[in-house]
Amino acid sequence: MKKNADIVLIGAGIMSATLGVMLKELMPDSHITIYERLDRIGAESSDAWNNAGTGHSAFCELNYTPYDAAGDLDISKALKIAESFEVSKQFWAYLKELDRVPTDVPFINDIPHMSFVMGEQNIDFLHDRFNSMTPYPIFEDMRYSTDWEVMTEWMPLIMEGRDRAEHVAATRMDIGTDVNFGAITRAMIAYLETCDHVDVILGHEVDDLTLLDDGRWQIDLRRMSDCQESVDMADFVFIGAGGGAIPLLEKSDLEEAKGYAGFPVSGMWLRCNNPEVIAQHEAKVYGKAAVGSPPMSVPHLDTRMMTGEKSLLFGPYAGFSTKFLKEGSYMDLPLSLEIHNIWPMVTAGVKNVHLTKYLIEQVFQSKNDRFEFLQLYFPEARSEDWELEIAGQRVQIIKRNKKGGGELKFGTEIVTDDAGSLAALLGASPGASTAVSIMLDLLSQCWPDEMQTAEWQQKIKAMIPSYGQSLISDGELCRVTRARTTEILGLHPAG
Repeated sequence: MKKNADIVLIGAGIMSATLGVMLKELMPDSHITIYERLDRIGAESSDAWNNAGTGHSAFCELNYTPYDAAGDLDISKALKIAESFEVSKQFWAYLKELDRVPTDVPFINDIPHMSFVMGEQNIDFLHDRFNSMTPYPIFEDMRYSTDWEVMTEWMPLIMEGRDRAEHVAATRMDIGTDVNFGAITRAMIAYLETCDHVDVILGHEVDDLTLLDDGRWQIDLRRMSDCQESVDMADFVFIGAGGGAIPLLEKSDLEEAKGYAGFPVSGMWLRCNNPEVIAQHEAKVYGKAAVGSPPMSVPHLDTRMMTGEKSLLFGPYAGFSTKFLKEGSYMDLPLSLEIHNIWPMVTAGVKNVHLTKYLIEQVFQSKNDRFEFLQLYFPEARSEDWELEIAGQRVQIIKRNKKGGGELKFGTEIVTDDAGSLAALLGASPGASTAVSIMLDLLSQCWPDEMQTAEWQQKIKAMIPSYGQSLISDGELCRVTRARTTEILGLHPAG
């Protein structure tokens, strides 16, 4: 691809922002245009209130360490996510060193990450997890406790008022963080707007994508305010539109897009409105999802830093909406159904009856039901201190398998055409926290030759010093890298 390529990024969220900054570093002469259907940047899944989990690093998310079919604990996903988050921190540190992400308040803050479980079986699981993870340097600072006084010091809201006869246990990682992805998205795109040959165009929706005979893409656009139509051309198109990525991928008519469908799930939080309660909790405390519940149901009492102020959320509670975006249309789901994905959607639904049952139960939950669930983790909670907050939409991938049926996927996936001229990011969790690693994978798929050049290798290693090395197996590299990013990002973990 020529150095002055025309590049179009669809969606002004964390993914497009990350890819845009990387491409501008690697291809400074390229022409980049970012199109966003809303009149705000980072207002959908990247927004802090919409994001279901900020700073995913596998320190406390118990669904990342399941038992396998043989009954052995599988921590491979946790290792990969933890390493990916360290890669993201390196990239953010690079941008901060160059003063390219100035924000009014820090976009990343120290917040300990903890896991909390109840019952002997879950305690055995947590202890097994602790023993399996701590031999790896990336998790070596994890602490485990069944001591009531220690856990009360760690998380007073969760322990106070609890029956001391109850069997509970917890782990803690002091190096955990909270990230406001909306803030860093807006900062990165603001930086891009200062660069030559970058345009950020809000309030425009992509109506169609057409691959032309010369290998370029025609992007048909519609201005949201008055429906005025326009056309753009690009050598490369990235679809980073969150839940809206699947319908846009279908518009491309690529063979690689066939067999994909999306299943939307809406989210809700209980948000604390009592400053005295908020001040007593400073941690992300994750519990264990009930048997048979999907990964998205993992409960957590979560400290968030919103525009410099501490907030406290509990959830998530799931709901169902046919929208693919929070500010989308109720016709998103029905209009996404085509001949190639109806059967995968049906068969995936049959295989995941437990998910359907869970969503129905969640939709019909009363205010009292939600509050009783909160009290499992905060025994002395008062109903008047909490109010319902609507979070963002996430669209889970349904992918056609070799037998023609469908499988529900709970991760993220990059779909590209053979030429590497178009890439779409599908799926949700862990998403934003691993955006940098995801975009490195995308660059390898779409610019494979350039990624092997000395010029690109040097630039990537400037952005991510550990690139090409393992933070999982190389303990010293992990420690040095963490110490460096901690200092640059202004983090001061406790402990």
